[in-house]
Amino acid sequence: MAPRGIPNETIDRLFTYFRALTCLRREGSETVSSKRIAEICHVTAAVVRKDFSYFGEFGIRGVGYNVQKLLKNFRRILNFDDSIDVVLVGAGNIGRALLARSGGFEIEGFNISMLFDSDPSKIGKTVGALTVGDIAEMPARVKSAGIDLAILAVPDTAAPEIARTLADAGVSSILSLSPCELCMPETVKVTCIDLSMEMARLMYRSRLHDQAKDLRMRE
Repeated sequence: MAPRGIPNETIDRLFTYFRALTCLRREGSETVSSKRIAEICHVTAAVVRKDFSYFGEFGIRGVGYNVQKLLKNFRRILNFDDSIDVVLVGAGNIGRALLARSGGFEIEGFNISMLFDSDPSKIGKTVGALTVGDIAEMPARVKSAGIDLAILAVPDTAAPEIARTLADAGVSSILSLSPCELCMPETVKVTCIDLSMEMARLMYRSRLHDQAKDLRMRE
């Protein structure tokens, strides 16, 4: 739920703005205008300025917004101004790919600090800066470290049981790269990413756009 008086739509867009600003910082941009933010996020400049106005005056007229300062303010508003430790379960191809870009996560305030797997051939091996731990040790280590966020890069059949184990260890937020829905208590927030469905949705929208374009050309 959004803070009192602030529309949920505004809070949702803040995450989109945050992503845009992170990309701009990687490109070396020091300042940015509301118009440029609007172009990246596919909204209007008026919407950007109104959304920002709920939280104070961030920009300077005629200059724009300082990217670094705006990111710092958004971290505070979105409650992740401190670095957040993350546990990654699954040291297969997807897990390794995530660790390969973990530097990007760190820029955004997330630090993958633990990695677990159930495969004896992977346990004890080093992936990046992490050593693959035995999943049997995961509950105690996660609970001791007080980790709240987990990423699941495991087979669909294993995801539900692992998610329940993590919840029992105190994890309150789970990002699952397995498309199956995880039935969890209301206290545990879960997002499941189904890449095949996202690709299907993308193609549907693209073809719909092409059909509308063809129709206009025929008129």
